[in-house]
Amino acid sequence: MLQRCLDMLAPALARPGAVVVDCTLGLGGHSEALLRDFPEARLIALDRDPSALRLAGERLAPYGDRATLVHAVYDELPEVLDRLGVPRVQGILFDLGVSSMQLDEAERGFAYAQDAPLDMRMDQTTGVSAAEVLNTYPPGELVRILRAYGEEKFAKKIVDAVVRERAKEPFTNSARLVELIRAALPQAAKRTGGNPAKRTFQALRIEVNGELAVLERAIPAAVGTLAVGGRIAVLSYHSLEDRLVKQVFAAGARNTAPPGLPVVPEQYQPRLKLLTRGAELPTEEEIAENRRAAPARFRGAERIREEVGP
Repeated sequence: MLQRCLDMLAPALARPGAVVVDCTLGLGGHSEALLRDFPEARLIALDRDPSALRLAGERLAPYGDRATLVHAVYDELPEVLDRLGVPRVQGILFDLGVSSMQLDEAERGFAYAQDAPLDMRMDQTTGVSAAEVLNTYPPGELVRILRAYGEEKFAKKIVDAVVRERAKEPFTNSARLVELIRAALPQAAKRTGGNPAKRTFQALRIEVNGELAVLERAIPAAVGTLAVGGRIAVLSYHSLEDRLVKQVFAAGARNTAPPGLPVVPEQYQPRLKLLTRGAELPTEEEIAENRRAAPARFRGAERIREEVGP
């Protein structure tokens, strides 16, 4: 849905001196398109993965000082802009979830289809790995994670099996976990919905990287950095992410006046205008070209007023 993102941001980035933030740099595909299509815009791009920053830096080198790449998690955007002396930005893009590079590098441990070390850290220089989560978390906490972050109906069965197996030998690699999940699930559950391990792997990845907690802080913070007329575009890949984005956008698009006021004062007027009706889905052509786009959900909004104190 790259073109949809570019079209959404275009009205805000056409003016000279516009600043656009790619909060999820990855390999730099979106950033490259932004620099190419908006030749007067300056790009600031964030990623927590040092490998992504290095590879994207090589890709974006031809654009020189129009591109500033920063090692940061996207909820740190206000601090990053403050350090760079940028008070407001005109465009923000989020392409959430795990990047193709992380999925394709087996040693990162994100993909359940390949045997690899159970790591799943987007930034391998910090934090606990998926193996540490599996081997050390109390059973009740593991059940909560699988239910909340993976929407896994059979969380208790899977965790019971994990606890039995980790007592014999700690988990280190993904293949053993995939086999355990297959054995723990009822036959009917294995016949639908793709690989039965995908919900558990999603839950572990979200826990390891604190993804939902970070996103819950990041979207309101990003909206707060937009100039009036600035636009934000968000691609999410599962219902938990999309729900958070929807809630922030919906709250910004409502007036907050107490009921019964004959005239709504300016400080209660909406700060955002929604640019999508619900979440837009990828086309069949986009899915045929890139199967990983299938679960994508796209939302956009425009900042229509500054904060006004009471």
